[in-house]
Amino acid sequence: MFCRCFCFFSLCLFLPTQRRCSLGHVSDLHGRDTTSLPGFENLTMGYNKYLRPYFGGEPVQIAMSLDIASISSISESDMDYTATIYLRQRWTDPRLVFHGNKSFTLDARLVELLWVPDTYIVESKRSFLHDVTVGNRLIRLFSNGTILYALRITTTVACNMDLSKYPMDTQTCRLQLESWGYDENDVIFTWLRGNDSVHGIEKLRLSQYTVERYYTLVSKSQQETGSYPRLILQFELRRNVLYFILETYVPSTLLVMLSWVSFWITLDSVPARTCIGVTTVLSMTTLMIGSRSSLSKTNCFIKAIDVYLGICFSFIFGALVEYAVAHYSSSQKCAAKAPQEGHASELTKEKDKVNITNILNSSITSYKRKISFTSIEISSDNVNCSDLTMKTHEKIKCVLRNKMHRIISYFTIQNPSNVDHYSKLLFPLLFMLVNVFYWAYYLYF
Repeated sequence: MFCRCFCFFSLCLFLPTQRRCSLGHVSDLHGRDTTSLPGFENLTMGYNKYLRPYFGGEPVQIAMSLDIASISSISESDMDYTATIYLRQRWTDPRLVFHGNKSFTLDARLVELLWVPDTYIVESKRSFLHDVTVGNRLIRLFSNGTILYALRITTTVACNMDLSKYPMDTQTCRLQLESWGYDENDVIFTWLRGNDSVHGIEKLRLSQYTVERYYTLVSKSQQETGSYPRLILQFELRRNVLYFILETYVPSTLLVMLSWVSFWITLDSVPARTCIGVTTVLSMTTLMIGSRSSLSKTNCFIKAIDVYLGICFSFIFGALVEYAVAHYSSSQKCAAKAPQEGHASELTKEKDKVNITNILNSSITSYKRKISFTSIEISSDNVNCSDLTMKTHEKIKCVLRNKMHRIISYFTIQNPSNVDHYSKLLFPLLFMLVNVFYWAYYLYF
């Protein structure tokens, strides 16, 4: 009863001051029915807001349109986006038809007295209706009974993202509108003008994304309680990769190139080459940790940027290992030359103290020693395993020993200085080849 009286009071604002409102009809002081707003008595006579229009008959046609005011944030870690939208719904209620060709904008608080659709946003995490300075709602009534109901809503909607190509990815998000309680036998959702029913999305300027395209769909949601109408706005967002190129790709590439500087430094400069190797490895590790900190909750994804950083780290670590191998081979070669050089120095000292006869004798002796040393070395490397006096297990050990010596000699670096020479060409060429495959795969596949 209070609501009806409130409605009467609101409607009387349209009438002259000499007239008054009564419960059930509008009349003047002399009891004559007014003709200024014919048919408005339908708002109070025989209207039940708990029953939809055409109750028990055909379904209500509800046409919708959207204005996307802003998309304030797109979170990869939470996999959602926050948008502010203007939702407009139109339907016809024959109980509100009145004569004339005018339309009236009513107070938004009159929504409590009318039937409105139970539209909700599918996959919404948080939503609220703006209420400054009053609730941001609009009700407009047309003479043919058409009602325009508009709302301003800010909502956070889930968006399932595939981050395997991050940051060269394109994400597809949806905004879905569905009826909560009325199935397709009661209401039918349609877009007012197809794709033209959505405005503002093509003008959005986002920090990391660019709106590639968008389109509208009409679908149905099959639930256990029935089939419900659903409208879908689907839009594709392409990430701007320039920021990540300047922030991550360029620094990591420069670190790889910095590690190649050690190839031009001699093997004897141990502190210089070790410092370059360790510094680049630590810098690359810091860069990898920083790139993953912004996506701490999505570590289950192996992203494109993780693959590239892993490639760069492998090349930097490989440059450090290359120096370790070259330096070890060089030290082993120097250690092998040391006994021969020591023996030669002893012979030189003897030449200064002895006479010609002793010199000849010492030369013959040294020559015999060299021959015996060579024969021992050769026999150690290639032992004759066909000796009939050898037992079976000794022959097997002999054959295995010979094969091991051959394998070791095959992988032995004869000239350690050639390792740096080959690395100067091999590392850059291999890195360029890997980059070609990397960018071709993630940009075109």
